[in-house]
Amino acid sequence: MTIIVTGSSGLLGSALVRALRADGVRVVRMVRRPPRGDDESFWDPEKGVVDRAVLEGSEAVVHLAGAGIGDRRWSDAYKREIVRSRVRGTETLAGALADLAGDAPALLSGSAIGFYGDTGDRAVDETAPPGEGFLAREVVVPWEERTAPAEEAGVRVVRLRTGLVLSGRGGMLVKMLPVFRLGLGAPLGSGRQYWSWISIDDWVHAVRHILRNPQMSGPVNLTAPEPVTNAEFTRELGRVLRRPTMPLAVPGAALRAAMGGFAGEGVLIGQRVLPRRLLDDGHTFRHMRLGDALAAVL
Repeated sequence: MTIIVTGSSGLLGSALVRALRADGVRVVRMVRRPPRGDDESFWDPEKGVVDRAVLEGSEAVVHLAGAGIGDRRWSDAYKREIVRSRVRGTETLAGALADLAGDAPALLSGSAIGFYGDTGDRAVDETAPPGEGFLAREVVVPWEERTAPAEEAGVRVVRLRTGLVLSGRGGMLVKMLPVFRLGLGAPLGSGRQYWSWISIDDWVHAVRHILRNPQMSGPVNLTAPEPVTNAEFTRELGRVLRRPTMPLAVPGAALRAAMGGFAGEGVLIGQRVLPRRLLDDGHTFRHMRLGDALAAVL
């Protein structure tokens, strides 16, 4: 079995590559520089360049490439980069796979629970419509729409709507740790907003489950079954680190001043997202509770 992975140097991609190779799967990393071996293949999503012979010889493409959502302050230029990096890459792959049609591998295309916008305390699953805001309407919706040519050609397409991934190697959690280890962790904004999280191990485990189950297609939420409020997340992270947390919350206005637009759509809104498709398909999560997940990744 051969699996192609884009974005293989990122937090999710690198974890997935390690796990697949440990399973004995041949992994080809799609890179934007000259390949350094048979396990790499060049592509240029901006120019629509991809090695179709490599695609023909694989069972699936896991497409994870894209500029980091929370890596930088959202200037107008960076917002355009967030959109372009996702749309162009997905267009390139979906178009190439559509041309292969019946010989095409499956496409597991990265996506995000930003699709749902602010759901407040309302629980949603894959049947919910898109929400409002930059992430929902300008990033995730057009990002997912670019998979349409492959889907219309009969290619199995899965849209991986990923939540907050917990890892000790990167992501939002690692950015939070220095403050919490000083005993200065505190709820953000009201603290009542739901955070839908998943451990890095469970994210990889879920993608492997999807790869093994050819009947799964369409949107799939990659989140743990028990979302928590930000206040609960704060208390649990402090408990796992054995550090006190602050009783007073960080005001939303201060977060918006420090973080810009990402604060309003990535930190302060509530997203109570459930992994209904995975649960209905019999998938078992290793870390159902936040405390167990934090202890495992830290």
